[in-house]
Amino acid sequence: MDLGYAIERNQLELYYQPKVFAKTKQIIGAEALIRWNHPVHGMISPAEFIPLAEQTGLIKEIGKWVTRTACIQNKIWQNAKLPMIPISINLSATHFLEKDLISNIVQTLKETSLEPKYLEIEITETSLLEEEEIVFSILEELRNLGIKISLDDFGTGYSSLSYLNRFKGKLDILKIDRSFIRDLSSSHEEDSNFIVNMIIQLSHQLKMEVIAEGVETNEQLQVLQKYNCNIIQGYLFSKPITASKFADLLKTSLCEKQD
Repeated sequence: MDLGYAIERNQLELYYQPKVFAKTKQIIGAEALIRWNHPVHGMISPAEFIPLAEQTGLIKEIGKWVTRTACIQNKIWQNAKLPMIPISINLSATHFLEKDLISNIVQTLKETSLEPKYLEIEITETSLLEEEEIVFSILEELRNLGIKISLDDFGTGYSSLSYLNRFKGKLDILKIDRSFIRDLSSSHEEDSNFIVNMIIQLSHQLKMEVIAEGVETNEQLQVLQKYNCNIIQGYLFSKPITASKFADLLKTSLCEKQD
């Protein structure tokens, strides 16, 4: 694959998936998700090319492109007088080992005139624990800038619920992995119900926001609301969509459930 040419040939694209406050259907944020629009192979998902990017060292340039593109896009929406929301981007452990990560982000925010509170960084649990001291140090610098930090895919890595206490004061948002959301049931209690409920209650106790990702059914939504998890991301409200389609959603600031 010609990944090395993807940026210069303008083949990369960001899609945006809304984060929705379920009770009001209000859009309170978005996650930027990269796609590779290959001229021969069509749209390629990040699961296919991000591992290659990490192996070849291209991940740094792709990360810088994602950060800049998301910030530019958010500023375009703000300048169009659309509701002001944060956009989250995903960074891997590789990014957190870059010496110039902080300076690059600061420079991007300055060049795009985007306030730091409108950028969020998502990091996976496994990335967080691989180089824990270094990563936590960088996360602290980012939070001091006013950038919120989100722990993505919680429950899929090495950690247990006991790890949540170690994250106190270091993370702002916790995202429950879709593998737990998938098995939620309102008709009979599953193990996932218990685990999800515990994660939500502990996160609230530690003053973290909680987002359920991969929500696809009304039944899942009802269980989550019963457990007081009100921020939802998933196909029930919207799949990842282009910037122009996301702008249309922002015009009303609402995201209706999909039938």
